[in-house]
Amino acid sequence: MSVLTTAKRIFFGKPIASKHAHQQRLSKIFALPVFASDALSSVAYATEATMAVLLLAGSSYLNITFGISIAIAALIVIVASSYYQTLHAYPQGGGSYTVASANLGSIAGRIAGASLLIDYVLTVSVSVTAGVLALVSIFPGIQSYLVLVNVLCVAFIAIINLRGTKESGMAFAIPTYSFITLVMGMIVVGLFRAPSMHVAPMADPNVHKAFENLGLFLLLRAFANGCTAMTGIEAISNGIQAFRSPESRNASITLAWMAGILAIMFLGTSWLATRLHVVPYLDADAKGYQTVLAMVCRQIFGAHSLYLYLLQICTALILIVAANTAFADFPRLSSMIARDGFLPRQLTSVGDRLVFQNGIVVLTLLSTSLIVAFKGKTDALIPLYAIGVFTAFTLSQFGMVVHQVSAKKYLTMLVSLVGGVCTGVVAIVIVVTKFSEGGWIVLIALAVFLAMFWWIRRHYNYLARELSLTSEDTLKPVRNTILLLVPRVHRGVLQAISYATSMAKDVRAVHVTMDPASTQTVKQDWMKFGADLPLVILDSPYRSLLKPITEYIDEAISEDPTAFITVIVPEAVPKRWWQGLLHNNAAIPLKMALKSRKNVVVTNVRYFLK
Repeated sequence: MSVLTTAKRIFFGKPIASKHAHQQRLSKIFALPVFASDALSSVAYATEATMAVLLLAGSSYLNITFGISIAIAALIVIVASSYYQTLHAYPQGGGSYTVASANLGSIAGRIAGASLLIDYVLTVSVSVTAGVLALVSIFPGIQSYLVLVNVLCVAFIAIINLRGTKESGMAFAIPTYSFITLVMGMIVVGLFRAPSMHVAPMADPNVHKAFENLGLFLLLRAFANGCTAMTGIEAISNGIQAFRSPESRNASITLAWMAGILAIMFLGTSWLATRLHVVPYLDADAKGYQTVLAMVCRQIFGAHSLYLYLLQICTALILIVAANTAFADFPRLSSMIARDGFLPRQLTSVGDRLVFQNGIVVLTLLSTSLIVAFKGKTDALIPLYAIGVFTAFTLSQFGMVVHQVSAKKYLTMLVSLVGGVCTGVVAIVIVVTKFSEGGWIVLIALAVFLAMFWWIRRHYNYLARELSLTSEDTLKPVRNTILLLVPRVHRGVLQAISYATSMAKDVRAVHVTMDPASTQTVKQDWMKFGADLPLVILDSPYRSLLKPITEYIDEAISEDPTAFITVIVPEAVPKRWWQGLLHNNAAIPLKMALKSRKNVVVTNVRYFLK
């Protein structure tokens, strides 16, 4: 076993046979942390995102937070109900992309697919940066290493997902269920303690000043920010096939669990934050920064309580784990889009651990690039968040309306219609309110994705036309000229001579003179062992191997443009991998230099050293 193979086994595990694919499917218990961690983790920042906007009008208006949270919770229920129908109507998965494509057309499907892909990249970036900021609340020393810690967290999640879906579910179950337990416990204790508590000021008095007047636009901005609590609701509909049989039933039950837990935790956190008069920090770089969730817990359990430290650690973990939802869905969704010809076909490949490993790698690269570009700042990334997912929500709901009308299911159609209208309004609000804050970047990214889809599909259509057989296509005889490169005459060259003479009659040995003193030796050895094959000597006044060979090949092509030219490069293969570093492999640069020449083939004849 090679060193590379051994390292791969250590990091990613042994290959899994296709016949064991059913063993990698998830039960409801493990599917919840895989597909719902994104939605559940939003409890850590959705309330804070709402309050941060209201604070611009002054801290006296923070009591509106709970009312806005009720409206968002109602929307969570509506959208989850519509996706519940989607799970049973489209059990093959694909969520918004599949529904929109099937009922609203290919363009709508592509918009939904591109929107979700962008949102998944943002999910990883926002979740991980928010998780690291939660750690800053209890470990201020890591604030100086934000970007590095974020990138390492993304890399860790990527490695876990490359090990397989089942392993990622088991690895992330503990932080997810721990977070749910601790937040629920805080809410229950808070409901009893909060009404009788005397609340002291929580932040610097300067942040209490009003920067803007409270108006409809500011309320809509607060609502749009709070709607980040809904991101991830669609994840289960994209990954139905990852569930154990019966897939649709298990997926729909998991969706109901997720929606219920999310709504309770979000409303409970918002009520406590309002009742305890928590004032969020406007700047994550401020000295002594604390998240709203941390401040609520500190008020209930004390500034140095064990509960606070446990909650903050679990919050950081689930925020980081929330990126796993994107790692579960981005590769699946991209593989479906690639299967339809709108993304590179490499994304449809399933690795030896039964995961779409190319999609995982692409998501890792995109999300880490975004984190580095925005220097690991959650508040800089949140304005970009939710635009894509609400676009996909809207297209999915209206797609289900069309589907249910054709199936004459008018009662369930009303649920999807209400959901589509609501998410459509929210999508418009988010675009308008976040456009000037950086939301325009998402719209440009969406346009780039759609243009890329069009260009890739255009190329594949062209490829299909060029490769399609017609009645006029026949097998034609081919004349092959063999050019055998001879750096010097040795045992490996003798083996290459035998191989070359078995392929064609026109075989020429080619030697490029890099050192004139050695040329005479090559000629003498060739007369003894060259099997009467002609030896062509090419001078290289500038000590280049490639230029004389490419010029000679171009001359040969001009003699007969229809003929094939096969360039054979003898290669000695050492016993140890590190010994290969001491050898000069001429085939690689030669292949690069000749790749644009028509009917030219470069091949290696390897001689294994004892």
